[in-house]
Amino acid sequence: MHNAKFSISNLPSRRPFARRRKVCPFSGAESPAIDYKDVKLLQRYVSEKGKIIPARITAVSAKKQRLLANAIKRARFLALMPYAVN
Repeated sequence: MHNAKFSISNLPSRRPFARRRKVCPFSGAESPAIDYKDVKLLQRYVSEKGKIIPARITAVSAKKQRLLANAIKRARFLALMPYAVN
């Protein structure tokens, strides 16, 4: 006997892995400033290989991601950070 009330299609559709929207770590009153001299901060947004981590992973806003990328590139140019890690 099939009960239509509890069929698979009628179950409430819930995403099993619903993610909470991340907030940009550089937006807000108490947020740190993006500065090319702050190597310790910039190192958090660079992978082990030395690549800049994308904004979709770090949840940095698009505007701040551009500033962050420029700061990392400037720090690399001034030999404060490595271009690549072997």
